[in-house]
Amino acid sequence: MRITFVITGLNIGGAEIQVCNLADELSDAGNNVQLISISGNSQRRPKNSAIHLVELLMLKNSLSFLKAYFQARKTIREFQPDIVHSHMVHANIFSRLLRITTPIPKLISTSHNSYEGGSLRAFICRITDPLSTLSTNVSLAATKSIINRGSVNKNKVATIHNGIKIENFCFNEVNREKLRREIGVDPQTPLLLSVGRLAPAKDYPNLLRAFAAIKNSTPVEPQLAIIGSGALETELKTLAIELGVADRVHWLGMKTNVHEWLSAGDIFVMSSAWEGFPLVIIEAMAAERVVVATDCGGIREALSGNGFLVPPHSSAALAEAIIKALNLSPEEARQMGAASRCHIEQHFSMSAIAQKWIALYRSL
Repeated sequence: MRITFVITGLNIGGAEIQVCNLADELSDAGNNVQLISISGNSQRRPKNSAIHLVELLMLKNSLSFLKAYFQARKTIREFQPDIVHSHMVHANIFSRLLRITTPIPKLISTSHNSYEGGSLRAFICRITDPLSTLSTNVSLAATKSIINRGSVNKNKVATIHNGIKIENFCFNEVNREKLRREIGVDPQTPLLLSVGRLAPAKDYPNLLRAFAAIKNSTPVEPQLAIIGSGALETELKTLAIELGVADRVHWLGMKTNVHEWLSAGDIFVMSSAWEGFPLVIIEAMAAERVVVATDCGGIREALSGNGFLVPPHSSAALAEAIIKALNLSPEEARQMGAASRCHIEQHFSMSAIAQKWIALYRSL
């Protein structure tokens, strides 16, 4: 099968990781795969050298849009794909407009979140939706959300979860010791870990307030490590100072070895206000970490009874759940981690998810 993926860009993010891994999986299985990135400066690329990556280098102006449009049109006409599969809102809209003048037999538009912008963006998605053969989202909750917003036709939308390469996410004691030494955290100190952009969706103020509220809840005061960067960095660091926890928070910035850092933490915490289906949750579960997370997007679907789930926007509830997680006995934490990994192996491996996509492509 000949498959063209179109994505808004290839920065460091969950959707970008998912598309690259899916492209690799399908190419390894013998499919002919092409990947078009609308923007440039790709920070993440597929590993399989057989995948042809095209960067359109589109800027935010009309002339650049037209140039990218005709380059993409030429690229697709030459490749002659059986399926064009776009990911993320800008790529979805771009690919739908491309279909007006370009022979695209089937077009799948995949959203990766329950919220993709304001009413204008929802309107554009709605009026271009007829140009897609099918729309999909990465969780049942996110699919329901975009249907309720009127962004898609409820009669031609489906849900396919994200998946991970299970073998890349295993607990590793060597990584745990090495990375804790890097930030000066001894083996006996409880370490909370959170991963994600420093952006409104991740609601880090919620996490910081909950972290401040758990002071004196354990014999040794917990510390918190946050992996990610973003526009809210200065604001969040100021809030940490105001809450009196700055000396116990480690701002690690962007990391390319998140899979190793997962072993360093005892508890993985996600405080998001909204999500699609966050990969890092299932990565943490595969690494046998105890998870505390807010009940938004597809997080409930990922946990499926493993870990602790609390309402979003409630630092009190988040703090209470973190305290419960910290007070688990070593054996209870081990059992919860083992059950989490087993669940991910059964339902969210990349190979299993790729088979679902292939079955969907063939059904179209």
